[in-house]
Amino acid sequence: MAMAHTAGEAVARIAYLSTHVVLSIQPALAIDSHFSKHLHSYSATRLPGVVAEKAPEVVALRHNVDPLLSAFQPLRSGKLVAVTTSSSVLLPSVPHLYKLAQYPIVIHVSLHASPTPDYSDITAIRQSGFIFLQSETLQEAQDLALTAHALAIKSGKGVIHFFDPANSRDDSPIEPEDLELVRDVLGLNTTRALLPLPDNCTSIYVDDGRRATMAEEITSASESSHSEGLTTKGLPSGNVIEKPSSGGGSSVGSSVRESSADSRPTVSSATSIETPSTRPVTSDDVYELLETIWSKINRATGRSYRTFEYTGPENAESALFIFGSTGLFVDELGAAKSSDEFAKCGLITARLYRPWNGLHLAESLPASVRRIAVLEQIRRKTTKWGPILLDVLTSLRTKPSAGGSIMVVGHQLGYIEPATVHQALRGIFQNLSLATPYQNLEVGSRDGPLHPPDQYGLTQPKVESAYMKILDQVFGERLYLANRLGAANAGVSATIAASPEYGFGSLLARKDHRSRFIGDVKTAAASHDFATDVPRSWLSKWALSAEDDTAVNTIAPDVIARLSNDGSKLASTLLESKSLFFKESQWLLGSDAWAYDLGNSGIHHVLASGANVNMLIIDSQPWSERAAADATRRKKDIGLYAMNFGNAYVASVAVYSSYTQVLEAMIEADRFKGPSVVLAYLPYNKEDDSPLTVLQETKKAVDLGYWPLYRWNPENEESSEPNFSLDSERIKQELEEFLKRDNHLTQLMNRHPKFAANLSESYGTEVRALQKRKAKDAYDAMLESLYGAPMTILFASDNGNAESLAKRLGNRGKARGLKTMVMAMDDYPLEDLPTEENVIFITSTAGQGEFPQNGRAFWDAVKDTTELDLSQTKYAVFALGDSHYWPRKEDKHYYNKPGKDLDVRVAFMGGQKLADVGLGDDQDPDSYQTGYGEWEPKLWQALGVDKVEGLPEEPPPITNEDIKIQSNFLRGTIAEGLDDTSTGAISASDQQLTKFHGTYMQDDRDLRDDRKAQGLEPAYAFMIRCRLNGGVASPSQWLQMDSISSSYGNETMKLTTRQTFQFHGVVKSKLKSAMRGINKALMTTIAACGDVNRNIMVSPLPTKSAFHRDVHHISAKISDHLLPSTTAYHEIWLKDNDSDEKQTKVAGDAVVDNEPLYGPTYLPRKFKITIAVPPHNDTDVYAHDIGLIAIKDADGKRLEGFNVLVGGGMGVTHNNKKTYPRTGSMLGYFPASRIHIVCEKIMLVQRDHGDRKNRKHARLKYTIDDMGVDVFRSKVEELLEAKFEEAKPFEFKSNIDTFGWQKDEFGMNHFLMFIENGRVEDTAEFPMKTGLREIAKVHKGDFRLTPNQHLCLSGVPDDDLDMIKGMLKKYKLDNLHFSGLRLSSSACVAFPTCGLAMAESERYLPELITKLEGCLEENGLRQDSIVMRMTGCPNGCARPWLAEVAFVGKAYGAYNMYLGGGYHGQRLNKLYRSSIMEEEILDIMKPLLKRYALERQEGERFGDFVIRIGMIKPTKEGKSFHEEVAEEESDAE
Repeated sequence: MAMAHTAGEAVARIAYLSTHVVLSIQPALAIDSHFSKHLHSYSATRLPGVVAEKAPEVVALRHNVDPLLSAFQPLRSGKLVAVTTSSSVLLPSVPHLYKLAQYPIVIHVSLHASPTPDYSDITAIRQSGFIFLQSETLQEAQDLALTAHALAIKSGKGVIHFFDPANSRDDSPIEPEDLELVRDVLGLNTTRALLPLPDNCTSIYVDDGRRATMAEEITSASESSHSEGLTTKGLPSGNVIEKPSSGGGSSVGSSVRESSADSRPTVSSATSIETPSTRPVTSDDVYELLETIWSKINRATGRSYRTFEYTGPENAESALFIFGSTGLFVDELGAAKSSDEFAKCGLITARLYRPWNGLHLAESLPASVRRIAVLEQIRRKTTKWGPILLDVLTSLRTKPSAGGSIMVVGHQLGYIEPATVHQALRGIFQNLSLATPYQNLEVGSRDGPLHPPDQYGLTQPKVESAYMKILDQVFGERLYLANRLGAANAGVSATIAASPEYGFGSLLARKDHRSRFIGDVKTAAASHDFATDVPRSWLSKWALSAEDDTAVNTIAPDVIARLSNDGSKLASTLLESKSLFFKESQWLLGSDAWAYDLGNSGIHHVLASGANVNMLIIDSQPWSERAAADATRRKKDIGLYAMNFGNAYVASVAVYSSYTQVLEAMIEADRFKGPSVVLAYLPYNKEDDSPLTVLQETKKAVDLGYWPLYRWNPENEESSEPNFSLDSERIKQELEEFLKRDNHLTQLMNRHPKFAANLSESYGTEVRALQKRKAKDAYDAMLESLYGAPMTILFASDNGNAESLAKRLGNRGKARGLKTMVMAMDDYPLEDLPTEENVIFITSTAGQGEFPQNGRAFWDAVKDTTELDLSQTKYAVFALGDSHYWPRKEDKHYYNKPGKDLDVRVAFMGGQKLADVGLGDDQDPDSYQTGYGEWEPKLWQALGVDKVEGLPEEPPPITNEDIKIQSNFLRGTIAEGLDDTSTGAISASDQQLTKFHGTYMQDDRDLRDDRKAQGLEPAYAFMIRCRLNGGVASPSQWLQMDSISSSYGNETMKLTTRQTFQFHGVVKSKLKSAMRGINKALMTTIAACGDVNRNIMVSPLPTKSAFHRDVHHISAKISDHLLPSTTAYHEIWLKDNDSDEKQTKVAGDAVVDNEPLYGPTYLPRKFKITIAVPPHNDTDVYAHDIGLIAIKDADGKRLEGFNVLVGGGMGVTHNNKKTYPRTGSMLGYFPASRIHIVCEKIMLVQRDHGDRKNRKHARLKYTIDDMGVDVFRSKVEELLEAKFEEAKPFEFKSNIDTFGWQKDEFGMNHFLMFIENGRVEDTAEFPMKTGLREIAKVHKGDFRLTPNQHLCLSGVPDDDLDMIKGMLKKYKLDNLHFSGLRLSSSACVAFPTCGLAMAESERYLPELITKLEGCLEENGLRQDSIVMRMTGCPNGCARPWLAEVAFVGKAYGAYNMYLGGGYHGQRLNKLYRSSIMEEEILDIMKPLLKRYALERQEGERFGDFVIRIGMIKPTKEGKSFHEEVAEEESDAE
């Protein structure tokens, strides 16, 4: 470790090394204490401790959530616990301290400076039974922290080590602790293990009888020998133990008088009795243990410590006893001149504050001392005489001195400026020299200097604004938050005013106030003191409706208006309380962060009162095994608690799971006449966590049942509706199946609902273990019937290659007579590994050298276990990876890292190698097969089966071409798979076929690991993509798409880069209904994906409506012409199951169907067509298989024909230089009338000549490069029986959208709005989806989706313009005040639904842009358009290769960076940096943007600029994409 620079750092190190668990108490989870930054750093690097076998656990806790409660569970399980905290936590924790004092816990306390350190936090708890140690310097902080831990271990008692961090702020850094000294002082070699308490010791506040004891070896105290090991046991209550001793007085937690000057050693508690073998720990024991510890430190370091430290002349007559910050005084005394009053003064400080040893204090003083000034830095005095003054007085009352008795004078120490220390000391000694000194003289300022805001003050986390904004949106001016943070409450502290208990009292008072106000209004209505009679009638109406929410809120504005016009004194009096004319929606807030409801007392009071009060309880605790295991921290099920009252509305909601449900719950809660409790989930680890983190945690909790979404409304009984509604549907379906399987567990969960989540979790874990065991046993039983040696093959696979290889190896092993078993690593019971004779491991490489998902748990267990003996097991490892995937030398170790690590680990555990680790490399000629072909024969040779003859011929692997030709024209077994309710998935071959129908099977990757741990299959769901020609939808179609997304999807819509709608999260049971809903909207999904022509894109072109009509008509003609002809789509998705409609079949299962264009195998790969209208290349016309550039007629008004580009394409494989993006090549011009035939013939050439053997080489771009453009053109012209003309001139000026209002030639208005990355959803900050839905209800024109994922509200007549503008403003849809970079950005979906994603994209790009926008502002680039795109993988859905700057996912958090794309979409970019993280991205982009701002030429675009300055070479064609990159890939491993 490096040198320690602060006391907090030195103490944090010792605490980390010396315990099993460190509780880091912080102002907030995102705000560090003096200790936490260091503790979290050690924990993040898994730094091993001295006490803990593995890295100690560091648990962050907020200061306001009863943090010491978390110490009991680990202490009772036999673990050593340390706490790091500010002193502000101590007094609120007094109920715990008396009990914790009897455990070996160490609490390190950094005195809270507010404005100066207040030692009264320490003196107030001096009788709690703890041992107290004080350090002053940086070195003392390290040594006494170690002393505290050793003392706790040896005595079994709690120790509080306190210090003022400011006192050592200027100390020089110190050397790190000596680990051997730490081990020696802690006595780990001789200390007995702590024993867990019995299970029934669960009391928190009630005394459970536990006492710190030690073994009684010799009766005489003077002869007693303290062993290094002390035990702790629970003893029954009894009498005080006393025995004679020569030791000094003590007051450590005893019932003896505080002044403790007598010479009786006291025990740690007043209620302990002796047993024959143990006795309570006494103050003498503490002193002797301290001497032992300090002597060890002294021998090792030369540093010595005593209970009281005296420094100064041996003949001093006066001394200062300081209980406070000593730094300034030490410096001033050391520099004193001989003429100063305090030149011969001594200084006394207490190292051991409790137990207080008066005799040691007396012995530490020179006999010459006659006067002592006691300085106490205590701001909250509760008695006339300070506690330290009384301790010193009683200790020295019998102390003889050369001049008689010692005079002790008390002083109160405040803040002293460094420049006035000398003056302060003079004042102290002048007072001390008086015949009758002044007692309790104040030295320094009580208030101290102005400090920055107290970091331990209450603040509301920014993430909570999601719920606050929903409340504001729903209730507006009616909303009243009784305990809103920051509200003015005269004479009440902010902490108290923010508590739910205080808020409830405030609400009751406000209700009484309104009741009195209603009476005043009734009296006023009968009064004649108004200027006119108008107010009287309105007040009468109001009084009659005062308790009717709807009516009174409607009347209130009119009443207020009449009173305002009246002008009388009575009217003015009523208007002073005009807010009471409204019926408020009154809410109490509860929050872990700032409104902690200790013991749920606020909730209990609300429920017990029956008052009509709404409570919003925000729960921020993420689900974790630790939280579930700690019974003392497990939160009460507030929902169940409230429902048991029977008089309350209860809802459990999560804004990041279902925004709609949150709205419903809040509205229903407000309407309910009685208490309402809305439990709102908002999980985060730190208050500054990103919304993405909160989203991921929410999804896990909801999906796993930890946080079910439901609503409970007792009033529903009156309308014969069910009281309980479960809104988390996926869980509901799984629970129903689960309840059918195990009714006994259901009854148990019903009897103990608060344990329901834990029970279901336990059941899931048991199911998982049972699945592993049954699978293994079934294999074992099968293998017993076979001959030959056993061979177990365990694989870890992400993309299926390792799994396929393992299965193939298993089949080949069987053919050679071996008994083979093939399983995923995570499915294998690890405890059986030592019993295996031959084990083969095959693993691919994920992320940054990580194991694939189905092998991570296995590897975690293998690398951590010390119990597996594999000396009888033979093994071999084959690893799959890419030696160029991480091109930088420092990252080369990631290549095949999982396989290499596994090989080393198994060998370490005694495994015998069958063959050296095999390394498959994607860079080899046959990819990983090259290395595998060399490795497999070595394996057969080692197993003795290499010479087997007559091996059967292996069938070729099934390809996509096989699946298509055997599918009966895209039918496969899709219909049967949809009817299978035992799984949420469909078969692998059907997953390929459903793409042709417009849907992909996916699973939620945020939930994979957690569902696997629960024994559940992945959270399978389907993505549906519509076929929307030209991206044009009517308002009614928009409304139907909105409804489908809410009813069947995840409540969001995605506007894609293919200019269409996309829905995510559609579960299999709803898939057919969703498909039917889309078709009822006169839309379809067929051929939206798959190896066919897909959705055709068209420029939105809002300013040229007639021309847009022409182009859109052509796109529809092409689309319809190239549509597949199979009737399978109609049969599977649209036909009723009970319909008599049947297909005629011949030759077995072959359906009589016909595909005149595609044939039974369709195209080799996907096929995309787009149409661009110059000067706008907003469809990226160069990026598609066919790009049509619209050419206007001579008048420039109507469509004449098209320039035809072919061979564009974006798909690439990382580090595979045989794959590359390509821009389209010009074939020439062709008239519009036959352009659909041109597209057909181009597609047919690709159909017949495209590569059907290698899908990575199957796109049209490779066909053209293999043939040559001229040859390809000739084949197309041959089928066309016509020639292409020379291309017509055209010019592109941009490929981004033009935002804002525009008028077309017919006077119609069009508004192009910004939809970031195309995600249409409602959030608390931005109710976008609701706004668009409301607009669609009144809009008379079209909705035009753009290829850049934005939306054009098209065809708004002037008469409707003001109305539409008002609605856009109301829902914040008119906001275009974004940076040019953000407006020009685009991202694909990526995580969590895309199975190909390697990194985040849609969820991360907005965050990255935010971090760059400050730089843009600084350099005057905010309005400049720079095209930035991001994708989660290299398949290029957001067309990143054409962007001026692009980031393509390489691994989670790591991206390849590309520069130099053309602003008009005409030029490919090129690799600049590989595998860089956010920090490197920002380090590159910020200086580059500044340079662009300073050095660019007039009109020069960013992509052109980086080429001109030599940062990147231009990419002139696709085949040169990998050449002359800025960062050459190194072959060195």
